[in-house]
Amino acid sequence: MQAVPPVFRTLLAFAANLMRQPRALLAAAIAWLMVSVPALAQPDDAGGLVPTFKDYPIAAVMAWMLFIIVIIMTLYGIRHFMFTMNRLTGKQRHPYIDISVASWPQITVFIAAHNEEKVVSGCIEALLNTDYPHDKLKIIPVNDRSKDSTGAIIDDYVARYPSRISPFHRTSGKAGKSAALKDALHFAEGDICIIFDADYVPGRGLLKQLVAPFFDPEVGAVMGRVVPVNSGANLLTRMLDLERSAGYQVDQQARMNMNLMPQYGGTVGGVRLSAVEAVGGWHDDTLAEDTDITFRLMFNGWKTVYTNRSECYEEVPEEWPVRIKQVTRWAKGHNQVMARYWWKFATSPYLTLGQRIDGLLLLFVFVIPLIMLLGWCLALGLYFANAGSLLSQLIPIFALMIYGTLGNFAAFFEIVVAVLIDGNRRRLRLLPFNMLGFLVSLFAISGAVWSLMMDRVLKREMVWDKTIRYREKAVKP
Repeated sequence: MQAVPPVFRTLLAFAANLMRQPRALLAAAIAWLMVSVPALAQPDDAGGLVPTFKDYPIAAVMAWMLFIIVIIMTLYGIRHFMFTMNRLTGKQRHPYIDISVASWPQITVFIAAHNEEKVVSGCIEALLNTDYPHDKLKIIPVNDRSKDSTGAIIDDYVARYPSRISPFHRTSGKAGKSAALKDALHFAEGDICIIFDADYVPGRGLLKQLVAPFFDPEVGAVMGRVVPVNSGANLLTRMLDLERSAGYQVDQQARMNMNLMPQYGGTVGGVRLSAVEAVGGWHDDTLAEDTDITFRLMFNGWKTVYTNRSECYEEVPEEWPVRIKQVTRWAKGHNQVMARYWWKFATSPYLTLGQRIDGLLLLFVFVIPLIMLLGWCLALGLYFANAGSLLSQLIPIFALMIYGTLGNFAAFFEIVVAVLIDGNRRRLRLLPFNMLGFLVSLFAISGAVWSLMMDRVLKREMVWDKTIRYREKAVKP
């Protein structure tokens, strides 16, 4: 048998070593792709001095895909710019804010609580001190299978205020806030239901401000403004304070001004129970029950009202892992709603053209990060496909892509105007750090889209990830 030449022995040893080391094998595969892809993208006849997309068929397909993505991103950028300019120069609508004396209706206030021993007493105390007529107010803390002392704290308040607080201790059933509220709604008194998460501290006059819009019989849901109470904790909380300011002070108020699509956010707001029943009841099979009810009310002809001056304070995440879980939950729940209702919303006879466009852009907002990542990959692919000489033709498109990207996710336009309206000009020094939050959310939301698709394929049940609280546990009075 003939001896194997030394060069072949060396190649065989190298190949065997690659097979034993997956990382090395992956690196070799990437290197091969970087060499072969440019060759695949080359024209059959490269004799022309000036290359065109016709000569590069694969690059042409990639460029067209990139062009479509840029158009989508530009639409979102224009949308945010319009909201910003409306907030600066448009007529501001606060149609129900001045109602202070009225024949106030019977309402029920629900406090969603799952392992909330640190914060639930603060919310209950604030509601006990409200100026809403006590004989027209029923407070129901919803203790959803808590394993800490949440239930004991609630029972202590019930013992002291038996005529004002009616607890709902939920020990079984489907997990999640939406399922707990669905069960609790059966104990509501009156047609108006106001909801707070346990970490919120409502002001003395907030309930009247949230109830006032319901005097309009066409209003199905009302939303107040959320303000972080722990914004000074660290850099993350300061960045989230900027984000909340832009989202409510500019985005939500501009939608209210333009009669578009204000969104009920699941807390610091309320719903008309008869309207909820008319559109199919409260759904417990979603992680975003607030988005679900907002869209079902809207495409069935009910109004959602945003009251910018009705402020309430919340705790925002102080740690990045907690923030990522929160964004992931929002993205998965929102995309559930998008998949269910986008066509019903687009074809609803009760909506104007502007409401349809704004609502659809809002519905698809948690798909855009994945589309943006695809756009970045396509741009890099065109470069590695040796189509660099063609990229000069796309410079205007890339400029629009940058504009749309920053306008949609970092929301720099809205942040600047919101901070100026709030009178906190010095906070603008933190604006460059928002790019970090933008990138983290970009990958978290993209991962959530992929996870949701796998949940559908594998038929996995989605799990509600509770947001961690940071306030010190309240001392029993």
